[in-house]
Amino acid sequence: MNLYEQSVRAKKALPQLRGLDAETRRNILLCFADRLLESTDAILKANELDIITGRESGIRESMIDRLRLDAKRIAGIAEGVRQVAALPDPLNRVLEERTIASGIHLKKVTVPVGVIGIIYESRPNVTADCAALCLMSGNACVLKGGKEAWNSSNAIAECMKAALREYGISEDAVMLADRVSHEETAKFMNDRENIDLLIPRGSSRLIRAVVDNARVPVIETGAGICHTYVEASADFDMAERILVNAKCSRPSVCNAMETMLIEKACADAFLPRIVRTMKENGVTMYGDERACAISNEILPAAEDSFDTEYNDLILNVGIVDGLDEAIAHIEKHGTHHSDAILTEDAEHAVRFLNSVDSACVYHNASTRFTDGFEFGLGAEIGISTQKLHARGPMGLQELTTYSYKLEGKGEIR
Repeated sequence: MNLYEQSVRAKKALPQLRGLDAETRRNILLCFADRLLESTDAILKANELDIITGRESGIRESMIDRLRLDAKRIAGIAEGVRQVAALPDPLNRVLEERTIASGIHLKKVTVPVGVIGIIYESRPNVTADCAALCLMSGNACVLKGGKEAWNSSNAIAECMKAALREYGISEDAVMLADRVSHEETAKFMNDRENIDLLIPRGSSRLIRAVVDNARVPVIETGAGICHTYVEASADFDMAERILVNAKCSRPSVCNAMETMLIEKACADAFLPRIVRTMKENGVTMYGDERACAISNEILPAAEDSFDTEYNDLILNVGIVDGLDEAIAHIEKHGTHHSDAILTEDAEHAVRFLNSVDSACVYHNASTRFTDGFEFGLGAEIGISTQKLHARGPMGLQELTTYSYKLEGKGEIR
């Protein structure tokens, strides 16, 4: 079945989804979570095939980390699905209600977007997150995942299809594309007849390709050139913990720190310390002239270093004179994803939080918290770095639109 045929079938399944009550949608997701746990061995076998193929094709180890599943991660995926099921129903919420001048009663009510296409790379957990969020928000979905993770994604999608079958719902509500050609993908991005919204997840190259070439409406999700700015007033012990977490806990993800900015007033005292710690954690560092002058462990930055999302144990280091220069640097080189300030100066913290134009802005915390699960959304379908219609981690509410429901008593205009 080609991608166009899958999109047609997803659209045909949509009316059945739109009519499902919240309890049924929740029960399907709880069944999905159970199937994931019951199928752990099968999913892990499929994942091992993907890892072997990925290594043979030369995928770097930081990307293998995105691809890899284990029993703990599968349990976490299932827990995320359960959390989505436990959230308030995003549908049929009355946003506004009034009687207009004609006497007609008006309600503005949340409804599903429709058929959502998700184009993503080698992260099989995205398959589960997107399927769960779309189902709970009454949307059908067509999932075009990376070929590197196809076996894992297919094993996960089969669990969702089993849950749909158990409740008599069309399996076409969740469609996973089989390794399709670039030509099929290009047609998919232009299929306004069947696809209502496209959400790309992955590298900046993938996201840009979708944004530039799609005719279907797109929500631009996050290339993450995330910054952490360390002021002289910062608690250095706390700053060290946060910086190591932001860079090293999972360097391959979009909320990992790519650039560390340090105020000049504390650079001589703090930079050698954090450089030692980063080296102990296997981080390679590239810096501006002032950073390189303080530590010979820092390599000279290339022209595009501060505009690069590494998704690896590589870090940019810059020395700035103060808050204004840090904010200007983030505005010039950032991607409006997640940026942080580490400071004990309350006035500077407020200025940073109000001046940095990013989806998530932190004071004294790691950028790694930019995540739907951490925000209590159960899961996320992506992290939007644009301003319309959603921003930051996208959960159930961001997958709805609204419809005006009007009731009259014979009124004519």
